[in-house]
Amino acid sequence: MIMPILLGSIVIMGIHHISWQSTASGLEDEYIHAAALSWITGDDELVEIERMNSFHGSPIHVVTAEIKRRTKATKSLARLGSEVLESLKSELDSRLDEENVLHIRLDLLDLLSGKITLTVPGDRPTIKGRAKLEVYPGNEAIEIASSTLEKAIEDAERLGLPENPRS
Repeated sequence: MIMPILLGSIVIMGIHHISWQSTASGLEDEYIHAAALSWITGDDELVEIERMNSFHGSPIHVVTAEIKRRTKATKSLARLGSEVLESLKSELDSRLDEENVLHIRLDLLDLLSGKITLTVPGDRPTIKGRAKLEVYPGNEAIEIASSTLEKAIEDAERLGLPENPRS
């Protein structure tokens, strides 16, 4: 059942879908990346590994997971925990694009060691998240994003999330 959020007289649906992606070089164990995405989604069966060659010919593995159901997508966000979600909420201006996509980047090595850390592209491997928001005419994307994150924070606190990613 879809549980809309009520903001004044406006009904907010929240997330349309969410996708997570990580890229492993041919020398890395792609199953470590898959385990991290499995933890974020809460479902091993959503994770796919695509083996291919980079532009220069070296092998790479693109590990992806997509959640198309709204309730499960919001729960995937909640798995990040209220502290990380509060940080996302405070950074909405820089994380929300003109296509109403909320961009999230997590440090893969921290996640594997049991800590959830927001990060930026750099030298360490990351997991990229893209949460597509449902924004209808008359709605402000920033308000939808804020309300959606607030719902995820409530879920995280109610469910005692985040669980330790290593368990």
